[in-house]
Amino acid sequence: MNYRRLGRSGLQVSELSLGSWVTYHNQVDEGAAREMMAAAFDAGVNFFDNAEAYAGGKSEEVMGAAIRALKWPRLNFVVSSKFFWGLDREGNAINRKDTLNRKYLLHAIDGSLKRFGLDFIDLVYCHRPDPNTPIEETVWAMSDMITRGKALYWGTSEWPADDIRAAWEIADRHHLHKPVTEQPQYHLFHRKRVEEEYARLYQDMGLGLTTWSPLASGLLTGKYKGGVPADSRGAMKGMAFLEKTLTDEAKNGAVGQLERVAAELGCQVSQLAIAWAAKNPHVSTVITGASRLSQLQSNLAAVDVIPKLTPEVLAKIDEITRPLAL
Repeated sequence: MNYRRLGRSGLQVSELSLGSWVTYHNQVDEGAAREMMAAAFDAGVNFFDNAEAYAGGKSEEVMGAAIRALKWPRLNFVVSSKFFWGLDREGNAINRKDTLNRKYLLHAIDGSLKRFGLDFIDLVYCHRPDPNTPIEETVWAMSDMITRGKALYWGTSEWPADDIRAAWEIADRHHLHKPVTEQPQYHLFHRKRVEEEYARLYQDMGLGLTTWSPLASGLLTGKYKGGVPADSRGAMKGMAFLEKTLTDEAKNGAVGQLERVAAELGCQVSQLAIAWAAKNPHVSTVITGASRLSQLQSNLAAVDVIPKLTPEVLAKIDEITRPLAL
């Protein structure tokens, strides 16, 4: 496992990391989380990604319990959370959901700390942009979290480039803690934001990326070429919105071609896809997910594929996937 700086910050994160979206609490209980986090840590993973909204806060509780059981030294791991959606969404949920205002954010960090059972969270994100709150207010609130010792670094997730730049410039102007990272979706069929929209931010701001969904919610494993398997993520309750994408005929045809490229490299197509995302020099870490140990181990083996992605191999992958990419 290699380690990369998170943007221009001094924080170093493993090139592959482990996330908890969909899996923790829904598919993975505390015991399984502890087993997989221990295996990931032993393989060199030091970054574990989470969010307030995952499983309604239960994901943070599961991960927090696993961390306590594993008894790792606090300096040895990096944990994250994200804020925007809120947990209490029923009734008159003003200031409790879909916001990045100061009141919500400074309540949200306290809730996450309690669920994790931690004194501070290493990395906190604004989970989506909020058009109803001035960016300046959000920047001050996120910076204050760090000043108060409740977080160490902050960033954004799925923000437009113009909003990221505005947040950075506000922080720079007022000598506040700047956003150091963005967490966008990035995979072979979803790449324009990372490769085009954010292009100037890497040099201008030193923006680092912690990318998610390297397997396109499972499409890039090849398991959906014949439809949606009953035991897959696409068949889970609440995941029906993925079915159209997962069963896309053209994309599954491309996956079939990628399988031949992967076979030439002696790896699985899923490992090829993860390695491709990690090959981007602007990506600090690729967040992987797993519902069982064998899946985790297979994903982490992608570190051995990264050096095999020569310019010739990358060109071949590009020829297959770029025409279908957003």
